[in-house]
Amino acid sequence: MGVFPVLILIMSVQFSAKVQSASISSVKVVRPPPAKYASNSKFPHFLPESFEQWTDDSDDNLWEHTGYLEGDIMAYAGEDRNGILNKTLRWPDAVVPFYIDEDDFSKDEIGVIMKAIGEYHEKTCIKFRSYTESDKNWIHIKGDRSGCWSSVGMHKEGQVVNLHTPKCVRHGVVVHELLHALGFFHQQSATNRDEYVKIHWDNILPGTEHNFNKYNETIVTSYGIGYDYGSVMHYSGKAFSKNGNPTIEALQPDVELGQRKGLSERDIAKLNKMYRTSCDRNSSESSEDNYDDFFKDLINLFG
Repeated sequence: MGVFPVLILIMSVQFSAKVQSASISSVKVVRPPPAKYASNSKFPHFLPESFEQWTDDSDDNLWEHTGYLEGDIMAYAGEDRNGILNKTLRWPDAVVPFYIDEDDFSKDEIGVIMKAIGEYHEKTCIKFRSYTESDKNWIHIKGDRSGCWSSVGMHKEGQVVNLHTPKCVRHGVVVHELLHALGFFHQQSATNRDEYVKIHWDNILPGTEHNFNKYNETIVTSYGIGYDYGSVMHYSGKAFSKNGNPTIEALQPDVELGQRKGLSERDIAKLNKMYRTSCDRNSSESSEDNYDDFFKDLINLFG
């Protein structure tokens, strides 16, 4: 894949001048070994019919229809449900090695994925960079398996973020799944969620009630930033509805539950606070350097 699709992408995020001025490295892109944390079945995961019926005009979110834990969380046998408070699941130095499987995506789809990654570089202290052979942990972004899904937090020896093509390759979906990989659960799983939303259990599709479980305070935290109705990680109001009626109702009037546009202000604040130590350590690096490194990696990845 040549540099031209990358330049088109860069223009879309308004940093084309930086890419054009960056030197193209001769570093060869390395394909990682098979990720340890991935769907361990070679057979296709049969998606609910609602997944194929979903459109951009739907009231709910695509990731609610994949059929895994809470819709899109890939959990593994014997794995504790540790999360945002477990420091072993955080990416060291807030650096995330990643690899996009070019065989699974079109050039335009790769552009969508990279623009979502670019939002993290622009708004947070998280740094994504291309995978190298010395990396022990990494994200392998694939699209050849069913559904939109990710595991929560960093897992050793590689993990898959799956973006079923073409359905899951949307900006908000990519941002959502990457935020899972960085350590976030869904917002309505918060310990204190009943102070902010009402769950209408009678409207929930039988057999999916577990998707509305809460996590206790030993697993999740808001870092003092508070509940976020507008988080990209919040379920929609009709998630897992059996009758088209709301399953989640905001207790505060005139608020929208969730969105699929990108990171909210509180998503950004929580993520930066979660990785505070790494963020503080990296604070001497200017955002200009952060952008430059990102764009050089872009060219290395596709050059």
